[in-house]
Amino acid sequence: MKEQSIKPSITIYTPDSAMRRPGLLVREMLSDLAASRELAWSLAIRDIRAQYRQSLLGFVWAFISPLSNTVAWILLNASGVVRVADTGIPYPAYVFTGTMLWQLLVESIQNPLQQTMLAKPMLSKLNFPREAVILSGVIKMTSSAGIKLLILIPAIFLLGVVPDWHLALVPLAMLVIMMAGMSVGLLLAPVGMLYTDIGRGIPLLAQFAMYLTPVVFAMPQSGRLLQLFQYNLATPLILTGRAWLTGSSSPMFIYFLAVAGISLVLLLMGWVLYRITMPVLIERMSS
Repeated sequence: MKEQSIKPSITIYTPDSAMRRPGLLVREMLSDLAASRELAWSLAIRDIRAQYRQSLLGFVWAFISPLSNTVAWILLNASGVVRVADTGIPYPAYVFTGTMLWQLLVESIQNPLQQTMLAKPMLSKLNFPREAVILSGVIKMTSSAGIKLLILIPAIFLLGVVPDWHLALVPLAMLVIMMAGMSVGLLLAPVGMLYTDIGRGIPLLAQFAMYLTPVVFAMPQSGRLLQLFQYNLATPLILTGRAWLTGSSSPMFIYFLAVAGISLVLLLMGWVLYRITMPVLIERMSS
C-alpha cells in the first residue's frame, strides 16, 4: 500500500501590504465577517452559559455594581460629605442610570481584548475568520445591553421618574455607546495582546475618567472643570442616554451625533488594524 505524505501548512509572509489594495481588503473583510456568523454565535452562547453556569445570582451581577455605586453616592450626598448640584431628576435615578450606561461603555472597551485573549489558544491552533472572535463579543455585549435595559426601565419608575416617548430611542443610545467603546477597544487590542498593562490599566483609567463625566456629578456650570466635561467624548453619550431614559430631549444631541460618526470611523480603522496585525500576533504567540 502506497503511503501518503502529509505536508505541513506553511505560512508565507510577503512585503506587500494589504493596504495597497484597499478594495480587495474590504471585500475579504466583509466575506470573512459573513462567514464567521455561525461560529461567532456558537462562541457567544458558550461564553454566556459559562459565565452564569456556576453563579447563584446569575444575571443579578449585571446591576450589582451600579446598584452598590448608587447606594454609596446617595449616602455620601445625604450625609453632606459630598455636595452634588441639582441634577434635574431624583439623584438616585441620576446615579443609577449614569453608572449603568458607564458600565456598558467600559465593558465595550474591554470586550475586544478580553475576547481575543480568551480565544488565544484557538487562534494559535485553528484557521478560521478572526472576525468571529470580535463578532462573538458584539453578541455578548448586545445581550448585556438588553439585560441592562430590562433592569433600567422598571428601576427608573421605582426611583420616581416617568419617561416619555424618548424611551424608544434608548436602544439607539446604547448602540452608539457600545460602538464607541468597541472602537477604542479594537484599537487597543493588538497592543494589549503584547503588553498586559493595557488590560490592567483600562479599569483604572475608566474609574478616573468617570469623575470627569456626568455619571455621578452634574455638569459644572463654569470654570475649567466644565471644559474638561465638555471635551470628554463620553459626556454626550451619557447625557443623551440618561435624558432619553428619564423622559427628556438630549442637551447635547448634536455632539452625540458627532461622537457616533467619530466612533464609526474609529471602529472601521480598528477593524482594519485588527485584521492586519492579527496574523503577526498569532505567529508570535505560537512561537
